[in-house]
Amino acid sequence: MKQIIAYIVMSLVAVPLFSQVTTPLSPREGQGVGLSTPRGSGQGVGLLSLQQLKDSALHHNMAIRSAQYRIDAAQEQRKEAFTKYFPSVSGTGFVFNANKGMAETTLNPSEMISPELGMALAQSFPPEALAALANPVSISMMKNGALAGINAVQPIFAGGQIINGNKLAKVGEEAARLQLQLSENEVENQTEQYYWQIVSMQEKLKTIDAVDSMLAGIHKDVDVAVRAGVAMRNDLLQVQLRQNELKSQRLKLNNGIDIVRQLLAQYCGLSTTEFTLAQPLLQDEGLAMSAVAPESALPNIPEYQLLQKQVEVAQLQRKMEIGKNLPSVAVGAGYNYHNMLDVDRTFAMVFATVCIPISDWWGGSHAVKRSKLEYQKALDEQQDKSELLKIRMRNAWNSVVESHQQLAIAQQSIEQAAENLRLNQNFYKAGTHKMSDLLEAQMLYQQSLDRRVDAFINYQISLLNYRQASGQ
Repeated sequence: MKQIIAYIVMSLVAVPLFSQVTTPLSPREGQGVGLSTPRGSGQGVGLLSLQQLKDSALHHNMAIRSAQYRIDAAQEQRKEAFTKYFPSVSGTGFVFNANKGMAETTLNPSEMISPELGMALAQSFPPEALAALANPVSISMMKNGALAGINAVQPIFAGGQIINGNKLAKVGEEAARLQLQLSENEVENQTEQYYWQIVSMQEKLKTIDAVDSMLAGIHKDVDVAVRAGVAMRNDLLQVQLRQNELKSQRLKLNNGIDIVRQLLAQYCGLSTTEFTLAQPLLQDEGLAMSAVAPESALPNIPEYQLLQKQVEVAQLQRKMEIGKNLPSVAVGAGYNYHNMLDVDRTFAMVFATVCIPISDWWGGSHAVKRSKLEYQKALDEQQDKSELLKIRMRNAWNSVVESHQQLAIAQQSIEQAAENLRLNQNFYKAGTHKMSDLLEAQMLYQQSLDRRVDAFINYQISLLNYRQASGQ
């Protein structure tokens, strides 16, 4: 649970970098492929949409597998707790051989015979037999033997420990499923980070290609003007330096795309990096969603549901501690065998047991008080972290609104930069501006295009963060 709280707090201060598309794109007809190609097959996987990448990541990611293992373990624990409702059956066997009988005694027949019986025996028995009765007789039993039995015990009342134990196991399974949902959100977020990183760099490569084509035209015109003696060679050198700068940027972007493609392939379990991403149109279509009231959205958030489970666990543990100090009642039946007296004996029996923990009440009372404190602590944490979750939700919506406004500003900047570039081209051709002014206008145009790409991606990740923060 501490990890969940840490996740909540970190989410409030983390700055989102990437997001998902509002509507996942479908693969082009005839080019969609399955994502279950084994690693190392060397076969390409074709065109992949964002939704396909998410599905593949959810299927192959180790965090999802670990979360599923926790669910399976919680299910087994719940089934184990359910067996406590039924009788416990046990078989026992015991064989022993002592160095002497465990039951020994000495009998003196003369002490048991009254005078009247002695006179009657004297008339009926010979003197030798009467003399033998005067000697003590030693008796030894149970020197060796065997015991065996099978018994069934059915608990009738155990202080509520069986019922509450089953409830605890059920809550544990529900908490494991919520952890799986959190892991899925994390995998979805990470997949989109890789996806949008590649999209961003590919869009910036397109911008570089367009600008490079523009510079090639300028270079051609300036080269002709220099040869004709109507332009300075310094202008041509400035264009060449700008072209070299674009080459350097292209090299960095290509290397970045290669690395992120490898990371994305590994994260999604793809067999190769030879795939193509289905990219959306980077167009502003207005706000894709509306804000919801934090109070109404709070019950749908997995982190809040985990806080509720934490309170339930603390309450059930308090009941368990109380149950440990209550009497327990059970009934049972058994079938047993022994040959303790050198005679095989079998018998059946029914029995009832009552166990009262008298001396445990002292320490148990402190355990109950401690569990009450833990329950109150869980309630306080739920209240405190609920407020943080509401703040995170409001902050996520503010990021959606802000990023959308930034996207609109970036679009306006492109129009302004394009007009500025057009004017500087005309001024340079007219001889009223220097080459440095034209190249600066061209660089501002490139930067405005890049900012629009970044603004669009930030808007998409803001939408994803808000959907997850509001439990949608």
